[in-house]
Amino acid sequence: MSANGSPSGKQPTATYDSPFLKACRREPVPHTPVWFMRQAGRSLPEYRKVREGVGMVESCMRPELVTEITLQPVRRHGVDAAIYFSDIVVPLKAIGVDLDIKPGVGPVVERPIRTRADLAQLRDLTPEDVPYITEAIGLLTAELGSTPLIGFAGAPFTLASYLVEGGPSRTYENAKAMMYGDPELWADLLDRLADITAAFLKVQIEAGASAVQLFDSWAGALAPADYRRSVMPASAKVFRAVEGYGVPRIHFGVGTGELLGLMGEAGADVVGVDWRVPLDEAARRVGPGKALQGNLDPTVLFASREAVETKTREVLRDAAGLEGHIFNLGHGVMPSTDPDALTRLVEYVHAQSAR
Repeated sequence: MSANGSPSGKQPTATYDSPFLKACRREPVPHTPVWFMRQAGRSLPEYRKVREGVGMVESCMRPELVTEITLQPVRRHGVDAAIYFSDIVVPLKAIGVDLDIKPGVGPVVERPIRTRADLAQLRDLTPEDVPYITEAIGLLTAELGSTPLIGFAGAPFTLASYLVEGGPSRTYENAKAMMYGDPELWADLLDRLADITAAFLKVQIEAGASAVQLFDSWAGALAPADYRRSVMPASAKVFRAVEGYGVPRIHFGVGTGELLGLMGEAGADVVGVDWRVPLDEAARRVGPGKALQGNLDPTVLFASREAVETKTREVLRDAAGLEGHIFNLGHGVMPSTDPDALTRLVEYVHAQSAR
């Protein structure tokens, strides 16, 4: 069975004909659908208010708080999809990895994985490990009605990089040293993370998510040959694991212009594109049979309204010949973004793309 009790391969009736899911399936849409990565978060004053005194990890484990935060940008901006509020390290925390998300730093792992013995930290994830996700998605789908909910998870490479480095990194020297120097350990690490990630996405889909996005935030640090050999098999395993549910699968990374074709080949139905590659060129690299998502530079939103509209028209122009297009930023909403600029952007894209 799939989301909301629908048979595998068929979307919930309430969201099936939404512009977002139609675009994912490369079908005609009444307007280009819009949502934003990190649309639920620090750019919204209402988010900052409800998060006061609540740590990031804890906030991801409170169903009513997750529901409120996820709904905030839908109410404010009128976006065409909600993105489940969580963090990529939540499944790792749920299986007992000793980590925390430190303000101003990000995820920090107490005992980084550097040896084969360290893999013992990574047991299988079960639905019983994350009951708050099932509860929150049940609350959300009841509120969202015909607006789809996107589930998400971190891709195995990005999770592995955090686990091996012990936290954020600019160079990934420890992770790459393992990848190059101990390829068997590296492969086993990513394979184990693929199973955990797939289980995490399955919980979200079975609870009612209408699509899922796999974030490989750090994949842009890789050469195409290394990605194909050392990373793509694990991402492909995740996509295969959820294929039977029939929900669209989105794949996104930052700085991945050289990897776009491979990211689509890994099994995505929709490939996310950052702002560095125009969408028409991205379509050439990805090849036919995939929708694209993106790709306005997030910093454009700090410019004048006229500049935002000019750059938005450029994105829509580049997307004009695509089989399917979902408008998004080329990365997440920046914390100091004016929320009103996002609301205006949604309205402008809808108006400019109305069929």
